[in-house]
Amino acid sequence: MKLVILDRDGVINEDSDEFIKTPEEWLPIPGSLSAIARLNQAGYRIVIATNQSGLGRGLFSIDQLNAIHRKMLQAIVNEGGQIHGIFFCPHAPKEHCECRKPKPGLFHQISERFYCNLSGVPCIGDSLRDLQAASAVGGQPILVRTGKGQRTENDPELLPSIPVYNNLTEAVDALLFEESTN
Repeated sequence: MKLVILDRDGVINEDSDEFIKTPEEWLPIPGSLSAIARLNQAGYRIVIATNQSGLGRGLFSIDQLNAIHRKMLQAIVNEGGQIHGIFFCPHAPKEHCECRKPKPGLFHQISERFYCNLSGVPCIGDSLRDLQAASAVGGQPILVRTGKGQRTENDPELLPSIPVYNNLTEAVDALLFEESTN
């Protein structure tokens, strides 16, 4: 099975330091939805792994999060794409759970649900914690400069071996090109 794991905020949609709390605040990053559709057309299953601490902080309800995800899923379908699963951590940082990235709990859930080893699976994120969670399960971390990505690119903890692209479109271009040459 070909699988790609994406972070949500800052990779698929615009990020906000104030959190994405309503469907109206969810705005796709230009090109991200069609990039997902291109991955699907190339035979990839797309899964989202996202920290949603706004739930644990009481900033929005599970119903609001579900409404945001319905809007996102419909927008992706409208572009000809599909998401095969959304895994989210609802906990606030102070809860010290195992599913909040950079811990790999969400990735373990994905591995169990899809009955697959995540070794080498492309994992695209905009923050160091996305990349650390991917590395913890042997995934292939990829950084995009959208969202918090430009700040992350300058983080001294970022390993120089991690590929960096301007956005999801460029990351997908590189993945599909690499696949076509192998």
